[in-house]
Amino acid sequence: MTSKKEETSLQAVLTTAHLNFEKKLNIHAFYKLQDHELGQDLVQDAFIKTWKYLVRGGKIEIMRAFLYHILNDLIVDKYRKHKIGSLNALMEKGFEPKINNSERLFNYIDGKALVLLIAQLPEKYQKIMRMKYVQELSIKEMSLITGQSKNAITVQAHRGLEKLKLLYKFK
Repeated sequence: MTSKKEETSLQAVLTTAHLNFEKKLNIHAFYKLQDHELGQDLVQDAFIKTWKYLVRGGKIEIMRAFLYHILNDLIVDKYRKHKIGSLNALMEKGFEPKINNSERLFNYIDGKALVLLIAQLPEKYQKIMRMKYVQELSIKEMSLITGQSKNAITVQAHRGLEKLKLLYKFK
């Protein structure tokens, strides 16, 4: 506990800090929050926390830096509370976040079905289609592996895909 003389001294320090920094702290809070009233409330809370710290015997070397530090912590706390509160409010209204993997699952199943259909293609198309869609090789890589020209590989890939589409359509 502080004596009356020490408390008067601390009040003078905090009053001076309030006069010197309050306006800039309000501007900073408004910039971060885009809400003038909330910013003013947080600035006042920062001064209250600073007062409590001083009364408990805390030492502050640079008052301006200390006040900004406290204010920034209060702003961060406000953001965290706001996000949690808004999610809770949505959930109270019946909102339940859902993850919809159905499209991904259908793509996976279709991909598996197409790989099985490749086996029904003529052999010269099977090889190219597996290289292109299963091994994901480029036309250049397929050309180097098979020894065929890029043009021949492209034509076979196109024709193989057309045959694959027909098989898929009639399966």
